[in-house]
This record gives sequence, C-alpha cells and structure tokens, in this order.
Amino acid sequence: MQEVRRSAVAGLFYPDSPRELLSVVEELLQKAPGREGGEAAPKAVIAPHAGYVYSGPIAGSALAPLGQEAEQIERIVLLGPAHRVPVRGLALPGVDGFETPLGVVPVDAELVDQVLELPQVGVSRAAHAPEHCLEVELPFLQVMLDSFSVLPLLVGDATPGEVAEVLDRVWGGSETRFVISSDLSHYLEYSQARAVDERTAEEVLALRSPISPDQACGAGAINGLLVAAVDHGLTASLLDLRSSGDTAGDRSQVVGYGAFAFAEPT
Repeated sequence: MQEVRRSAVAGLFYPDSPRELLSVVEELLQKAPGREGGEAAPKAVIAPHAGYVYSGPIAGSALAPLGQEAEQIERIVLLGPAHRVPVRGLALPGVDGFETPLGVVPVDAELVDQVLELPQVGVSRAAHAPEHCLEVELPFLQVMLDSFSVLPLLVGDATPGEVAEVLDRVWGGSETRFVISSDLSHYLEYSQARAVDERTAEEVLALRSPISPDQACGAGAINGLLVAAVDHGLTASLLDLRSSGDTAGDRSQVVGYGAFAFAEPT
C-alpha cells in the first residue's frame, strides 16, 4: 500500500487504543436492536458520525444489519459531507488506504477509476485530511466484515442527480453496499429537535427529496441516495431516531441522529 490517510480523530471521537476501540464497538453493535431472522442486510444505510459517546448507539443501530451478510460484502461505498474544506462536486482522498487504530482499510482502486470518469468527481486530499464523517464509520465495519475495500467520497456542492449518478456507476450486486454518513438537526432544544427529526424521518421513509442542510448535515449525500433509491426500487425503514439529549449531554441544545436502512426489492 503506497499512501495511507492517517486517522484524524482517533482519541477524540473514538478511542485511540485498539483494544478499547474494539471493546466499545463490539458493545455498541451487540446493543443494536435485533432484526427478524432471515431478513436480508440492506443495500444502503444512513448512519450518524458524531463522537461515539453521543451517536455511537445510533450508528450501531444503522450498521449492525450489514453484519448479517458479512461474508458477501466486499465493497463499501462511503459518502458524507465535507465539514471543513469546500468541495465542488464529490471528492476522493487520493490515497490507497484509510487508517484507524484497528488497521488500514484499502481504497478500492477499481471503483476509484470508475467514478473519476464522471466530471463531478475529483480529488481533494485537503478536504479528507481533517474530516471525521467517513473515518468514524470504519471501525464498525472493520469489526463486522471479514475483508473489504472502501470508496470514500466527500460530497460538497453537488446536485442530487450528480450524487445519484455516482451511486449508479458503482451500484454492483450483493458485494457492494452504501453507507451515507450524516447527523440530523443541530443545536435545537430537545423537543424541537425531536419534532424536526421526526419530519425528516418521514421524508426519508417516503424517499422524498430534497432534504435541506438544516435537516441533515449530510443532506447532499442523502438526497443522492433518495434519487437512486427511487430508481432502483429500494424501500426505506427507520432503525433508530435519537439525539445527544438521549445519549449524553444536556437537552438545551442537542444534535439529532437517525439510523435508516434501504432494502432492495425481493
């Protein structure tokens, strides 16, 4: 592996000790709500990306279902918002792997080549270097999946159609799954946040876009997924809907978190 994007938020958003991180993630996954036996793992999920003490339980709810088909999954297409550096379109990191304390996840070179053929996709190492939204999802996947590669994309100034076109390009079969990294409402009072997030959840479940950035920081990626979900006949379900007021912190200003799953037609 030639160049690795080093962990940016280990020790901040989640433990930097491999042993502690493994223990924390395993516990979060074990506490995730169970699903019916024989139910297929989703094609796509939406998971939050705050520090684990805040959003870890909801992230566990979102990502645990992928473990049901761990032996099938080879590729994770991971999209989230660019929080710190502006991005036009969608940005790749320009590296060969992503590091967490649990090891290095290889970036899928084949998928990189495929999406770079699209004009809305470029490379921005500067945007990826400090960004937390993709990194915090990886330890969950590393614990659950035997071996996988990742296509990490930050979504900036891109239309839902541009994002959906990228998803279509790498849709694949059962070996490929999508993880959309997004929190919901930000810094509202607890009951107000709950009301806003419930309305957002209704829109997501109805595959109705666009979701606004006020509703979800990862609205750009979510809206692209919703377009693709309609095109591919996916159905959405709500796995968890809570806020930092439910997990940690006071309720005067909270951040909302939702876990959603998108299943292919049977």
